[in-house]
Amino acid sequence: MVAVAVDKLLTPEISRPARYLGNELGAVRKPWNDAEVRWVLTYPEVYEVGASNLGHIILYSILNAQPHQLCDRAYLPAPDLAKKLRDEQIPLFAVESQRALTDFDILGFSLSYELGATNILEMLDLAGIPLTWKERRDRGMEDPLIFAGGQTATSNPEPYADFFDFVALGDGEELLPEIGFVIEEGKRDGLSREELLLDLAQVPGVYVPMFYDMEEDGSVRPNRPDVPERILRRVATPIPAYSIGLVPLVETVHDRLTVEIRRGCTRGCRFCQPGMLTRPARDVDPNQVVDTIEKGMRATGYNEFSLLSLSCSDYLSLPAVGVEVKNRLKNENISLSLPSQRVDRFDENIANIIGGTRQSGLTFAPEAGTQRLRDIINKGLTNEELLRGVKTAYEQGWDKVKLYFMIGLPGETDADVLGIAETVHWLQQECRAQGRKRLSINLTISNFTPKPHTPFQWHSVSTAEFLRKQDMLRQEFRRMRGVKANFTDVRISAMEDFVGRGDRRLSSVVRRAWELGAGMDSWWESLDRAFQAWENAIDESGLTWKYRQVENGEWNVFKSDSDTAIEDRNAFDAPLPWDYLNTGIDKTWLKQDLQRALEAATVPDCAYDGCSHCGVCTPDFGHNIVVPPPPIPEFEGHFKPNSQRVQRMRVWMGKLGSMALIGHLDFAKLLDRAARRAALPMSFTGGYHPMPRISPANALQLGATSSGEIVEFDLTEDMDAADFQTRLSEQLSNEIPIYRVEVVPTDGKAATRVLDRAEYFLSVRCREGCGDWYRWVKEILDRTEIWSEHTTKSGKIKKIDLRERLFELDIIELRSSEEAVVRVVGSCRNDGTLLRPSQVVELLERVSGVELQLDRVHRQQLILRC
Repeated sequence: MVAVAVDKLLTPEISRPARYLGNELGAVRKPWNDAEVRWVLTYPEVYEVGASNLGHIILYSILNAQPHQLCDRAYLPAPDLAKKLRDEQIPLFAVESQRALTDFDILGFSLSYELGATNILEMLDLAGIPLTWKERRDRGMEDPLIFAGGQTATSNPEPYADFFDFVALGDGEELLPEIGFVIEEGKRDGLSREELLLDLAQVPGVYVPMFYDMEEDGSVRPNRPDVPERILRRVATPIPAYSIGLVPLVETVHDRLTVEIRRGCTRGCRFCQPGMLTRPARDVDPNQVVDTIEKGMRATGYNEFSLLSLSCSDYLSLPAVGVEVKNRLKNENISLSLPSQRVDRFDENIANIIGGTRQSGLTFAPEAGTQRLRDIINKGLTNEELLRGVKTAYEQGWDKVKLYFMIGLPGETDADVLGIAETVHWLQQECRAQGRKRLSINLTISNFTPKPHTPFQWHSVSTAEFLRKQDMLRQEFRRMRGVKANFTDVRISAMEDFVGRGDRRLSSVVRRAWELGAGMDSWWESLDRAFQAWENAIDESGLTWKYRQVENGEWNVFKSDSDTAIEDRNAFDAPLPWDYLNTGIDKTWLKQDLQRALEAATVPDCAYDGCSHCGVCTPDFGHNIVVPPPPIPEFEGHFKPNSQRVQRMRVWMGKLGSMALIGHLDFAKLLDRAARRAALPMSFTGGYHPMPRISPANALQLGATSSGEIVEFDLTEDMDAADFQTRLSEQLSNEIPIYRVEVVPTDGKAATRVLDRAEYFLSVRCREGCGDWYRWVKEILDRTEIWSEHTTKSGKIKKIDLRERLFELDIIELRSSEEAVVRVVGSCRNDGTLLRPSQVVELLERVSGVELQLDRVHRQQLILRC
């Protein structure tokens, strides 16, 4: 078992190579040989998505806190790296240890949406691991154990059952350490793969597909007597402290500290699977939340935090927590984002905590356009509450809000669909003020897809109807100003519906879809290819009749042998592929709630009103935990950027080793976060988005190292240069050394303005035999001009004299007749007058007439004008 040669694999030609380095702040590196169980948490999306997922961060932290165990990470490589891995026959690797995934004991995948399974198959294939548990069973313990967790895996594992040795159902904070203990004991006892899986099957929350079969009626039952008939969904209490973990070095989708404030939701929205599969509701103690955020912001250097819950507004302590955090961090330019809010709970207090200089966007989800339909889905929102919330936002300074609606809901009529447009028009009419522009509304119109474990799991949808209703709304929105509508592609909805409520027969469809090119199916740029692959896979499987019924609105999950299946209201008692999962929600209650929906009868939120008797409140799952809210502190006001420039520090630093693969913008953000962690008194710019005044003198090209970077920091108070250097150095990697710090006048010219030249060391190789390097250098220096064509950013061709920009050129090391290290001093001004390393190679090629390759670039120093 040896590490993959990642340094040779990750080159500047690979898109954003830094995402595969595993050297983030907070990464845990435990000694390989000291661990008895070695995990990899693999997120089947590109790094930017996976590394910012809170569940991924929490479980990674928890597993690394276990004795005798280590946890590494892996992500779906982007297409360019995936191709390179295949072309060079290099296995997919974990980012920290850089070992092949086959070296580990257990690989866990997060399955968060129905079509993500093709990405899992892609990762298994890149790792050289057989795709199914049957193939792996025949190889004994040669392969790691493969498992899945996450929302979709907990909902209905059956369409993916062929691929996993086991599935972890529900919350993983307590479950995964228990699994690790069983594996540790099993390894010590020398258990076979099947014996180890049988031990795991005894752990509550672990489903081992090997020990269960699908019956003719679609139900799933044990094939041996020593495994449970039903599998329990696990429930755990949120632990905010584990949220303070990885701080990626590249920008991610959620580039901020995220802290969970409430897990579970008891609103009872009938379309919402997470609301059913995360019960009961559990509040986190407000003091614990505030302390975690304060500590986390200072430990990570983030300038934004997010409070996470299925419905943040249902956390009664939200106003008090938000105001307290804003007060404590009011001088640090911190902003708060709330991903999910109830419009009926939006008030001035919430506006205060998310407003300010860096005002975040506002998103509300009315879901339906009429009161009648909102009652059918049990949204618990009146027109008056909707208007009051949106109007409050407008009065507090928001000129734009985002609203989520769905079409295709049970009981929906055309009048309900048109009600979406009418509601939007009404909100715009009501939100007007003298001297202000009208309220702008961005809409997302999604297609409702029935989900397992909800009252609507028996409902039938029609993609043909989705298209018709989308067209109706487009016609309405064309006549409205200040409205932008985005519609979910019906093909995605159809595929999610078909797979999400399927049975084990769909495993072959998922595999064939991946073989035909489906992958990253939620990404628009690959949707056409992915959709065609899914259609072809369905055709080949013989399940086309079933998929067509999704399109026509006649699909019934219970039908297995009919060409013209229709809705069958007597089918409510037939077994469902996911009935063996004990989620805590009683199936009879779901039927009763569906009947209430047909009558447009609402059910109160049982966290605050009477019990709805859903069945979840038992010793296995616990009860709702609602923490009484503390008093709301007096709001001390929004951050006011201090733009005073009392002192300027000019810092000479390096960018060595793996830091060469950090791009310029990510490097600037890295310095910003380091300055925040060091608690440096930074001066801020003005404007809508105040930023700390940190100014690199010149951007370094991706892949180049440097020992001569110059960065200036403007401060609001005087500091000793040595103290500044010590504090900043403590927050930077060893690969970003600080060589010296000098105090320069704040009213003098910045380094960006007096930058004149740059000295580089370039490793250049001759591709075609021997090279007369000294003669080439002499010939370049003897010339008075050497012209080249340069394409500007606007696409224009411009002629430049490269010789005019070259000041010094010599050979400092001749490694062989094929390879030399060239020292060059050239122009490096921020007005565009600069000599690039690639242009030096062009000069050498001009005089030599041979093709050369630039292997390595090192910037030795930046030279300022006196």
